[in-house]
Amino acid sequence: MRIAVLGAGTVGQRLAGKLREVGHDVRIGTRTPREDATSYAEAAAGAELILNATNGGASLEALEAARAENLAGKVLIDASNPLDFSRGRPPGLSVSNFDSLGEQIQRAHPDAKVVKTLNTVNNEVMVEPSLVPGNHVLFVCGNDVEAKAVAVELLASFGWPAERVLDLGDITSARGMEMYLPLWLRLVGALGTPHLNISVERA
Repeated sequence: MRIAVLGAGTVGQRLAGKLREVGHDVRIGTRTPREDATSYAEAAAGAELILNATNGGASLEALEAARAENLAGKVLIDASNPLDFSRGRPPGLSVSNFDSLGEQIQRAHPDAKVVKTLNTVNNEVMVEPSLVPGNHVLFVCGNDVEAKAVAVELLASFGWPAERVLDLGDITSARGMEMYLPLWLRLVGALGTPHLNISVERA
């Protein structure tokens, strides 16, 4: 599949590398094109699927630069988090409670099929879940059932079996997924490693 990874930072590079490893044709989009990355719009134009790995504070701007016509009708996987460092560390969230960045992206691009996932784990765990032992889980949400199925299939190629991917419902579930980040950051501090995740046990 032709995939555009928007964001040339650590997360974008990690995801692009894994996608290439499992056989996809990947172009990285960035605000400032360079030898290994093109513009957001150019990357998105030729892609069948878009993966947003930009800094959450710049995601809406980046996706606007990618152009709505290049996103329309496509699955747009959003792995970003709306972290706000304006008051120092640990960061808060720039949007929470009754809205989410995932929802804002869907509203800004109503013709795209936004699926929120991957944002609750470290970028290394995103592409190598075996770094954390046990049956820990990953979440997905979005309004389009078929788009979520595409995302789940992609996650399987990263090593996340379908039974460990929990569908939380429509895109409003991105609120909870994003609001988990402050707790995740505290867990990293307490445990001394970003190689962690949570498991869900049913009664």
